[in-house]
Amino acid sequence: MAEEEQLDKGELEAVLETRRELGPTYDAALIDSFADRIEATVEARVAAELEVRRHADRAQASAGPRQLVLGIVSAGVSIPITAISLSAGEGGGLVAMIVSWAGLVGINVAHAAQSRSGR
Repeated sequence: MAEEEQLDKGELEAVLETRRELGPTYDAALIDSFADRIEATVEARVAAELEVRRHADRAQASAGPRQLVLGIVSAGVSIPITAISLSAGEGGGLVAMIVSWAGLVGINVAHAAQSRSGR
């Protein structure tokens, strides 16, 4: 919404001053005009809020399938990562596998947390 479309105290004062100058014969027109501006401002604010909520709802709706795909891919990737890590040698293989699995778990947890933060 443009800055000049925002209602402020000065605009209300201008309407009241105009009413004083024109007298009570133009009260209905002044009130209708000001009411239209208020209504337009409220409608614009409601529309903006609805758009924000629609965006959040779309993001939340798509989070479930994305999380499922990420889980499946992580499970598929973990098999070769485990095999490669354990083939690294004596003591280093187990450490490499633990680090690799911690990374996979971290990615999944971070994605799940990010998906839930939009609620």
